Amino acid sequence: MQVIKSIESLRQALKPLAAQGKTIGLVPTMGALHEGHGALIKASVKECDVTVVSVFLNPIQFGKNEDLDKYPKRLEADAKLAENIGADFVFAPSVEEMYPEGDPLTMVRDETLESLYCGSYRPGHFRGVLTVVSKLFLITKADHAYFGEKDYQQVFLIERMVKDLNFDIQIHRVKIVRESSGLALSSRNEYLSEEERVRSLGISAGLKLAKDAYDVGERSVVRIRDLVVKSILANRGQVQFVEVVNQKDLQKFNGMLKNEDKVVVLVAAFFGKTRLIDNIELN
Repeated sequence: MQVIKSIESLRQALKPLAAQGKTIGLVPTMGALHEGHGALIKASVKECDVTVVSVFLNPIQFGKNEDLDKYPKRLEADAKLAENIGADFVFAPSVEEMYPEGDPLTMVRDETLESLYCGSYRPGHFRGVLTVVSKLFLITKADHAYFGEKDYQQVFLIERMVKDLNFDIQIHRVKIVRESSGLALSSRNEYLSEEERVRSLGISAGLKLAKDAYDVGERSVVRIRDLVVKSILANRGQVQFVEVVNQKDLQKFNGMLKNEDKVVVLVAAFFGKTRLIDNIELN
């Protein structure tokens, strides 16, 4: 496995492989890899001839008071994990390599959805995500890309961008990987104290309550939402949002759900200073 840090070097490495007809899989990450990222890499290795794991802490998707400087950085360990799973390349560019003239003037954005849910609390976040993902697609010319469903709004926006802008790439969603306790794996879990880690299970517990209620016939949006909110509050978490939305367009549901509605519950909450996100599809 090779660790490559320049755009041109990666292009030169991938070009002959593509010419041979080999399929290229891309796993975009910000580093601090864990088993959740491992599931993405495994999916790419299984389905593609060549797997590229990008490790790039993208500054343009972070706000002024967010955790860019605090975010864990450990390229050597990340490269070892990727290699052990079977990745062929780790692409680890510097900020200067990706944005040689500073923050880009040309950005990719979704004016309809970028300001909803996570985007309403993180202005500019999704245009930063869509811009860097577009650059990675163009740099690698990958045939397939793999994203985790924990970032539900993110993967939805990426899928829509690919469709709207005619990117020649197939997006694959990979299911959320959880600890045995139910906590969704996240690089930011490292910020949690032991006590906060226990209390943060209020998120997954609340989502399970919502799913169980739905399965036995509950269709009230308010009551489904309240099950999650109350579980978080009972564990002394701070709710940022809990929304019951349509899987097809991410628009909020109100009133009573119909049996044919495709429903997902989106959550963001704080435990201590750590912001966690999670979700569950109800059907």
